Amino acid sequence: MAARDVDEQLRVLRAGSVDCITEDELSRRLASGRSLRVKLGLDPSRPDIHIGHAVVLRKLRRFQDLGHTAVLIVGDFTAQLGDPSGRSATRPALSKADADTNAATYFEQAQRILSPDRLEIRHNSEWLGEMGIDDVLRLTARSTVARMLERDDFAKRYAAGTPISVMELLYPLLQGWDSVMVRADVELGGTDQLFNLLAARGLQEHEGQPPQVVLTMPLLVGLDGSQKMTKSLDNFVGVTEAPEAQFGKLMRIPDDAMPEYVELATGWHPDRVAETLGELEATEGADRGELKRLLARTIVDLYHGDGAGARAEAEFDRVYRDHAAPRDVEEFVLSPAELRDGRIEVGRLLALAGLVGSNREGRRKITEGGVYLGDERVTDPSVEVAPADVDGRLLRLGRRRWRRIRAG
Repeated sequence: MAARDVDEQLRVLRAGSVDCITEDELSRRLASGRSLRVKLGLDPSRPDIHIGHAVVLRKLRRFQDLGHTAVLIVGDFTAQLGDPSGRSATRPALSKADADTNAATYFEQAQRILSPDRLEIRHNSEWLGEMGIDDVLRLTARSTVARMLERDDFAKRYAAGTPISVMELLYPLLQGWDSVMVRADVELGGTDQLFNLLAARGLQEHEGQPPQVVLTMPLLVGLDGSQKMTKSLDNFVGVTEAPEAQFGKLMRIPDDAMPEYVELATGWHPDRVAETLGELEATEGADRGELKRLLARTIVDLYHGDGAGARAEAEFDRVYRDHAAPRDVEEFVLSPAELRDGRIEVGRLLALAGLVGSNREGRRKITEGGVYLGDERVTDPSVEVAPADVDGRLLRLGRRRWRRIRAG
């Protein structure tokens, strides 16, 4: 392969990454002209993928587009043990059935990113489930406790006196053995997985294999702009969320987080990324807002197809700029059992419809002036309505929360 072609592949594959151990090794393997086996371990503890998870998946797709083979490892065996990588406590163990169910959902969503061509899917129970105690002991002889305690999260827990089980110390070796079994040329992962990815290199050398290249990607910051994207903090964008929901969430990104999203979440070529980052540095105010809209449209298109972003943007403007009702408003059916003398307080109706947490909060929201029935503001916190008065009408709290009321 021509040196120029190798340099271009290397530039595309290194874009946005953090660690590459080593770049010289990756360059030599690319120059060989053969299809590389690029491994990515799948954690089946959670089935849903957000665009933070998609960062490393998109890098894997880059390898596929360049003619290399993606090897997805389903950690169905190791999921039954738990992995504390980058955490202060062990991840809860799963049953084999739960791991398989989660993995199936993961693959369904990952198909929005990966190509079905040049894709190999393996389960590490294929080899780890067959190991006997003698095999495990031979594996443990290839590392030391001192080496394991170099891992940052282990070191912190050890210093704090927090227990670390022997099983946890084994985990990097088990993950590394996956690389031996699939003869990985490259392994991808988040920066929190660096130690585990490096553990495989020594095991491969011991087995007479060239050590895999390790390529890590940063953890995408969440919508709050401060902590990593995670469902537990509700600062995420799910890859299967509706286009309108994705667009609306992405418009909440703080300006200073936009460069990270441009580089990691758009799927753009490095040249397009560099051009847009330059525009971001040179703009402010309304112009920066237009770039944020471009960013949001691009990401929505990635997961829902060309044109989905523009349609989601139009709906966003209709609801948030023009204050029109969304086209798809959740309905609430008012049960006759909730009526008193054939009527119901609007404050109570807000609570039943899930717009507020209690009747008291509903009455307070009315007093604050943020409650509407249709186009009419509700001003009396004690006002009651009959089902016929509200059937088919929109109940709105503030500018963004709606329910269509149906009489039961």
